[in-house]
Amino acid sequence: MLKIINDSNPRLRERSLPVNIPLTTEEQTLAKAMLDYLKHSQDEEYAAKHNLQSGVGLAAPQVGVLKRIIALYYPKADSDQVVELALANPRIVASSLRECYISGGEGCLSVPVVHPGRVYRPWKVTVEAYDIINKKNIKLVLRGYDAIVIQHEIDHLNGVLYYDHIDPERALEDDPSVVVV
Repeated sequence: MLKIINDSNPRLRERSLPVNIPLTTEEQTLAKAMLDYLKHSQDEEYAAKHNLQSGVGLAAPQVGVLKRIIALYYPKADSDQVVELALANPRIVASSLRECYISGGEGCLSVPVVHPGRVYRPWKVTVEAYDIINKKNIKLVLRGYDAIVIQHEIDHLNGVLYYDHIDPERALEDDPSVVVV
C-alpha cells in the first residue's frame, strides 16, 4: 500500500518532472497503485481496517515521487458512472473566467489539519494529458466538481496546496456569479 506524505514534507512544495511516453513499467505500476489506493480508500470496510482516509484524487508527489502523474477515482454525482483516470503530464490549456468552489471546502489526503475557507477555481477547464489506462493522448473538458478535482491534483504537480488559494479577503464572501458545487 502506498504511503501518503503530509504537507510538512518539503517534497510536496517541489515541482514534478514530466514523464516520457511510453511510460516505464515502474511508472505504469505507480499509476495503477495510485488508482488502487483511491478505490480502496472509498471502500468503507477496507479503509477502516487499513486506516485510510477517503480520497478522490492522488498525485505522485503525495507518495514521494516527483513525476507528473495523477489518478482520479470517484462516482459521478447523480449518476451511476465512475470517473477513473490515470494521467501523465496533465496540463490545463484553457480555463473559464467563471469561478466555482466546493461548499464544504476542499480537503486533501496530504493535509491532516483542516484549512477553512473557499478555494476559488475556474468552473471549466480543458486539460491535455496522456491517458495511462488507454495509452493515448487525450483532451478533457471538465466543469464544476470534475474541474476542481483535476485542478487540485495538477496543483500538486506544481508544488501548490489547496490552502494556498484561500484568500482571507474573499474566504467567506458571497458572490452570485460564483458557482457553488
